[in-house]
Amino acid sequence: MSLLLACEDLRKTYGTRTLFEGVSLAIEVGDRVGLIGPNGAGKSTMLKILAGLETGDDAAAGVADRITRRKGLRVGYVPQGDRFDDAATLLQIVADVLVNEFPEPHEREQQAAMALARVGLVELLTPVGTLSGGWRKRVSIARELAREPDLLLMDEPTNHLDLRGIEWLEQLLTSQSFATVVVTHDRYFLERAANRIVELSRAYPQGTFAVAGPYSTFLERRTAFLEAQQKQEQRLASKVRDDIAWLKQGVKARETRSKSRLDDTKRRDEQLKTLKRRNAPVRVANVDFTASGRMSQKLLVATGLGKSLGGSTLFRDLDLVLSPGLCLGVLGENGAGKTTLLRVLAGELEPDAGSIRRADDLQTVVFTQRREQLQLSLPLREALSPASDFVTFRGQQIHVNAWARRFLFRPDQLNVSVGDLSGGEQARILIANLMLKPADVLILDEPTNDLDIDSLEVLEQSLRSFPGAVLLVTHDRFMLDRLCTQLLALDGDGAARSYTDRLQWQRARDEPQKWSTQAGDSGGRGVAATMATPPAARPAKLSYREKQELDRMEETILAAEADAVRLEALVADPAVAADHVRLQQCCSELEAAQAEVTRLYERWALLSDRPR
Repeated sequence: MSLLLACEDLRKTYGTRTLFEGVSLAIEVGDRVGLIGPNGAGKSTMLKILAGLETGDDAAAGVADRITRRKGLRVGYVPQGDRFDDAATLLQIVADVLVNEFPEPHEREQQAAMALARVGLVELLTPVGTLSGGWRKRVSIARELAREPDLLLMDEPTNHLDLRGIEWLEQLLTSQSFATVVVTHDRYFLERAANRIVELSRAYPQGTFAVAGPYSTFLERRTAFLEAQQKQEQRLASKVRDDIAWLKQGVKARETRSKSRLDDTKRRDEQLKTLKRRNAPVRVANVDFTASGRMSQKLLVATGLGKSLGGSTLFRDLDLVLSPGLCLGVLGENGAGKTTLLRVLAGELEPDAGSIRRADDLQTVVFTQRREQLQLSLPLREALSPASDFVTFRGQQIHVNAWARRFLFRPDQLNVSVGDLSGGEQARILIANLMLKPADVLILDEPTNDLDIDSLEVLEQSLRSFPGAVLLVTHDRFMLDRLCTQLLALDGDGAARSYTDRLQWQRARDEPQKWSTQAGDSGGRGVAATMATPPAARPAKLSYREKQELDRMEETILAAEADAVRLEALVADPAVAADHVRLQQCCSELEAAQAEVTRLYERWALLSDRPR
C-alpha cells in the first residue's frame, strides 16, 4: 500500500497535563481508520495535528514535528461544529473554499454544486441558517469533498445526523477512494465503516493499540492484549518480590551480589511500575439516576396528541402510555418532530390537540441536546453545585470536589468556565445535575453526544436499571437496540407508528408498501429460531513445545518490544525521514513489529489459560 501520512513519537501537553506521548501512526491509501479512546485522551487534538491545524510539543519548542506527508497530499478536515454565516447560501459556503483550486467563479460553483449533490443537497441557494444540525453537517462534509481530498479527517461526524444520515455517511465512506480517519463513539459505525481501529490510550506501550478489521475484531484483540498485559504484571510482580527477598539477605549474601543481578532487579522494578500504570483501571463517570420509588402503573397517559409547527403537522392522533420499566425510543429523520414531542410530554410545550394526564406529583427529569440549561460563563464548581460547596445525593451530603471527581473532573478544573470545557465534559455536567433529582420519568434528547464508549456503557447500565419510564431520542443505534422495549417512529408527515425493534422499523421505512400489507395484529413481531449449543470441550493440556514457548514468552516479548523501539528511533531519524523510500520501508517494518508484539501478548494469554 502507498503511504499517505506518517507521524512518529508525537507528544502533546497542556500546561502540566500530558494528553499523549510516544504516539506513532501511519495512514495508507484505502485506510478507513476509526480513532477511539477515553475522553481526555486527545483524539480531537490528534486529528487537528494530522490536519496541520495544531502542532505537537516538538514543533512548539522549535523542533520540527515528526510528521511526513506524501508530496501534494490533499487533506480535508470536518470539525465537530461549524461556524457558518447563517445568511450565506449553500453554494457560497462550498464555493468559497475553492478559490485557490479554481480561479474562475463558474468553475468553483460547478464544483460546489457537484459536491452538494453528493451529500443530497440540490437547493443551492438555500440559506444555511434554515437547515437542521444534520443537514449543516452534510454541508461541512460537502465543503471538504469539493476539494477532492486524498485523506479526509472527521471529528464526531455522526453527532448531528439522524439514523438515515448515518447510514448515508457509512455508504459514502465505504464507496469512496480517499482514505479516512474518523473520531467517533458510534459502535455500529465503527463496525460497518472502518477497516482499522486505533485506540489512543496510555494503557498501551506505544500509546495506541491498532487492529486491522472492524470494531468487533478490535474488541477481541484488545481483550486478549490487556489480559496478557495483566498476566505479565503478575509474573513480574512475583519476580520483584523475589528480588526484594534477595536484597534483604544477610551480609554474606550481600558480598556475593552480582552487578548484573542488581541491574536486572532495577530494570524489573521499573518495568513493573510501567505495567501498573498501563493496567490501572480506566476511570469512567459514575452515572446512577435516582428513582422516586413511585408504584403507579400509569405514569403518563397521552390521548389524541397533535402538534404543528411552521405550518407542518409533526404528529396527530397520538396515544401513548408511559409505565414503569418502559424504555421508549423515538425515531424519525431530522425535523420530524422528535424533540418537539419530548417537550410536549415534558410539559414545556402545549399540544395543539389531545390531552395528557400525569400521575399526581409526577417527577420528570429532562436532558436536552442543545444544553440550554448550562450557563457557559459559570465556573464548573458553581455549575455542579450552585448553592453551596455541597450537593445532596440520595440523602447524603457530598463535597463538590468529590462530586466533580465522580464525573472525571480534575481539581484544577473547578474554576474553569463551563464554556471552556469540551462537549463531553459539558454533557457530564448535565448528567450530574440530573442525578440529583429523583425521577419517575427520564426524558433524554441525544444524551450520547460527545461521550466516550466507556461512558456510554455506564450510561446504558444506569438506564437499564432505572425502574421508572425512559423516553429516549438518540442516533446511537447500539443503545437503541440494547435498551428500548418499544419504538415510536415519526414519519415527518404527521403519522406515528409503533415498532418492536429497529430492524422492523427500517424495513417499514425502506419498503413501505410491503410492510403496510404484511404487518398485522402481531405488529411484525418475529420468532427467532434457536439452536442447541454443544458443550465446550475442555482445553487440551500444553504440549512439551508449548510449555517451552510459554516459559520463554516474557523474554520473547521484551525482545519484540525492543525491536519496535529500535524501529521507532529509525523512523524518527532525520536522515531516514529525508529518504521517502527508506521511510516507507521503516514505517512498514515498525507496523509489523508492533503487530508482532500484539500477537505475542495474545499468544501468551492463550497458552496461560490452558492446563500444563
